[in-house]
Amino acid sequence: MPEPSPLLAGASIIDITPPAGLMMSGYAARTQPATGSHDALTARAIVVGDTAIVVADVIGLHEESCARIRSRCALPDDRVAVIATHTHGGPVSMAGRGGTAFDADFLTRLEDGCVEAIDRAVAAQRPAVLSAGLGDNPGIAFNRRHDGGVIDPTLPVLRIDGVDGKPIAILTAHACHPVVLAAYNRQYTADFPHYVREALEAASPGIIAVFLTGCAGDISTGHSPHSSISTVPTADRTYAEAERLGRRIAASASTARLRPLAGGVAATATAVTLDLERNETAPLPVLAAEWRAKAAESDPAWATLYECWADWAGTVALRPAAPWTGKVTVLDWAGVRLSFLPGEMFAQSALNVRGDTARVHFVNSFADGVPGYIPPASEYPFGGYEVLEAHRYYGLPAAFAEGSAERLEAAAIELNTRLDRATGSSGT
Repeated sequence: MPEPSPLLAGASIIDITPPAGLMMSGYAARTQPATGSHDALTARAIVVGDTAIVVADVIGLHEESCARIRSRCALPDDRVAVIATHTHGGPVSMAGRGGTAFDADFLTRLEDGCVEAIDRAVAAQRPAVLSAGLGDNPGIAFNRRHDGGVIDPTLPVLRIDGVDGKPIAILTAHACHPVVLAAYNRQYTADFPHYVREALEAASPGIIAVFLTGCAGDISTGHSPHSSISTVPTADRTYAEAERLGRRIAASASTARLRPLAGGVAATATAVTLDLERNETAPLPVLAAEWRAKAAESDPAWATLYECWADWAGTVALRPAAPWTGKVTVLDWAGVRLSFLPGEMFAQSALNVRGDTARVHFVNSFADGVPGYIPPASEYPFGGYEVLEAHRYYGLPAAFAEGSAERLEAAAIELNTRLDRATGSSGT
């Protein structure tokens, strides 16, 4: 029988960095606009066959933006995933989310950049060979809710080269919030993912490096969410530290033992509807008054947060807590799986979706909509920022109901099972 034709693959990078002066997203304590750019914000696409991922250096993309990007690009809607790195060093990137005003011109630039990245990658496709493996845990990630708590130590690596030996792309991932740079930083930056990509591209000239942030809702480099409610610089939240951590990830990816892959391309997707549930028990006017009183007696950073909550109580919180619908997508690239889920999901969800199979499996949230944190049910009794508070900054009328993460996990597991049947894969 004739040898199967090689897969076609391409990659591209589009600069989406806006001019200085836009409000930034990620920290309620940061109330001043960006002064400039430390490193370029980009949209990076990898296309394999008729499937694609595009990853943008923003805190998140609204699901409506993602739908427009998928509908405008050159590939079928249900075979494309639109993902954010979740950097806290970019402009506000979601209308109505992020606690401050958005710039319509930047949202247009963001969507246009993602579409252009996909379409350029499609145009750049050429016969390719894929190889994949797992890097060692770089040791940078910690559970920020529980000392010694669950993390996802996995560091999957996928490399794509032309059949002529010239590099095309390298994709790697590690679950960790890109929040080395804190609220004092007013320069646009991709945070440590910038240094991951820079190091990988320097090691293989001509390659395009793409980084995914995994399911990092409860994972950071060692600090809590509340420690970010400050504009005072600290020694562990600098560009030098972001570079150190990024280069550790790149080193793990570079030394991964990769095996050649054979097979085709497959994709499947489904919509999942999640319920919202109000966890505030006091009347909203009472809460607003309490938060404004706290703002009056707090330092400026905390005062900003309390004012944000008080504004939420008088506006967004008055809307009906209608169900929210998101998209789960699973791709198969020659036996490597890529599962994409919306929102900020926790490390345990990634472990649950991946299961105990031996395949290389990227499990990533921040995809096709980032409406807020979606914790597993086991975390609700512990409360905390992600469970009880973050929906106010995100602009939701209520938090996601307990059991939402499990619905998304079940959908991803079912889609993976469906692809197993379609491809004849057992995951081993």
